[in-house]
Amino acid sequence: MREVNVALIQTNPIIGDVEENLERMDRQIREACTSHRVDLIVFPELCTTGYECGIRFNDLAERVPGSTTDYLAQRAAEFGTHILFGMVEKAKMESVIYDAAVLIDPDGEILAVYHKAHLKGEEKLVFRPGYRYSVAETDFGALGIMTGWDLAFPEAARALALQGAEILAVPTNWENPHADEWRTYCSARACENSAFVVASNRTGEEYTYSFFGNSVVLGPRGQVLHTIEPSEEQEHGLKGVQIDLSEVRKAREEFKLLQSRLPRTYREVVRMY
Repeated sequence: MREVNVALIQTNPIIGDVEENLERMDRQIREACTSHRVDLIVFPELCTTGYECGIRFNDLAERVPGSTTDYLAQRAAEFGTHILFGMVEKAKMESVIYDAAVLIDPDGEILAVYHKAHLKGEEKLVFRPGYRYSVAETDFGALGIMTGWDLAFPEAARALALQGAEILAVPTNWENPHADEWRTYCSARACENSAFVVASNRTGEEYTYSFFGNSVVLGPRGQVLHTIEPSEEQEHGLKGVQIDLSEVRKAREEFKLLQSRLPRTYREVVRMY
């Protein structure tokens, strides 16, 4: 068995208040790690800033490494865990910012930085899209990262699976009334790649959007292992889940989905329309 303890943390960030959001994340990390060992904590997309910041994102953007990653690196090192969270990253060119997901390892080192590739609606007016999918080699296994609307594109998850990803970790801001799409996409990405999906979605309301939570862990056959229901009474939702990565190899050997691909028949998939 290759057991991994995962904690999903479902937050409702205060829009534009990075300091307060980081303090909340600190409390949530401590709560997750004090009761039992945690190998991976997954926060939602843009959890340090909120979603509807518009042009304020330019002021809220930070370099990586920077003050936010330094702060959370201390928590990762203190509790010996990996932390994956969403933030706004400022590129070397001041005018370029990304909707980023950052993975910090138990030594407090930045293990991976992913830039969201599939931008939706007004996101295109603010962020530069990413263009690369890569897998982070962690202490427990191979971790692929997607963000938000990336989940709707099977090509993104498949690219990660073909690089060996055993877990697809997805920080998101998935809004109402699209809960049915969310559940379907999460299950499909897990099943079609014989991989675990660990997806953390936020809660709460902003100016024009509301978010429904339902963060979820799915097994490599698309089965729902755990989910978090939104709760108005709680500051956040927290779920600790133990998964066994040996199930990935078992599912891939049984179904042979990746081995049975026929890339020569897929030319239309990569055609630019």
